[in-house]
Amino acid sequence: MVSQASSRTTPIRVLVAKPGLDGHDRGAKVMVRALRDAGMEVIYTGLFQTPEMIARAAIDEDADVIGLSILSGAHLALFPKIFAELEKAGVDDVLVVAGGTIPNEDVPRVRELGVAAVFGPGTPMDEAVRFIREHAPDRSGS
Repeated sequence: MVSQASSRTTPIRVLVAKPGLDGHDRGAKVMVRALRDAGMEVIYTGLFQTPEMIARAAIDEDADVIGLSILSGAHLALFPKIFAELEKAGVDDVLVVAGGTIPNEDVPRVRELGVAAVFGPGTPMDEAVRFIREHAPDRSGS
């Protein structure tokens, strides 16, 4: 079986974003490095991004994947706004994943919003990289 990732002719483009007022980005930076080491093109937005800024950056950077890193506990307030901004812009083919401290009881709601996977503390980097490789949309032929 040939995986989707093996047929790509371009690297997977990942936008890693820190939504809201969360000033801790060590985990996001570690993830950026792991994704780059895995051969992906990674854009890091930096701290204090609004939902509008994240959606705009994903569009401007032609991201295949948006990785949301959040530690503040504001995921249920911010993630719906990010999806609303993506929908408003007509973006419906981007894989969205999340990492950080999202309580287990919130994971079903976060997934209902459209987050494909939640990588909590202690998730092996290889697991997150593999998931993104297997699920990132392939736009290399378009």
